[in-house]
Amino acid sequence: MEAEYLIDLLYVAAFFLAGATFALGPIVISRLLAPRTLESQTDSTYECGMRPIGAAWIRFGVIYYLYALIFLAFAVDVLFLLPVALIYAQETILCAPWLDFVVVFLFIDTLALAVVYAWKKGVFQW
Repeated sequence: MEAEYLIDLLYVAAFFLAGATFALGPIVISRLLAPRTLESQTDSTYECGMRPIGAAWIRFGVIYYLYALIFLAFAVDVLFLLPVALIYAQETILCAPWLDFVVVFLFIDTLALAVVYAWKKGVFQW
């Protein structure tokens, strides 16, 4: 019993050591390979090598938020329709087939209203 316990403890220690190596290894490697000199640009807000022009606090148009909302609506559409397609592919229909079609159609129709709203607001005009 004692030998099995020691082997199990050795496995736990090996996995812990491997996890710590994978977690801390990239940090140690980057510290070893990183340049030692500090330039004036590294204290800047943006470290792309170019001097920033203007203030960081600028106004963005509301149109970008509408793009994000439309993207979110279609991402949710895909997220919910993929499991529905997988369930319906199994041919185990719990309700009447027309009722399932109506439910999916109403879901897609509700998400299509987001596109109609954006179109009316002029989001798709460049």
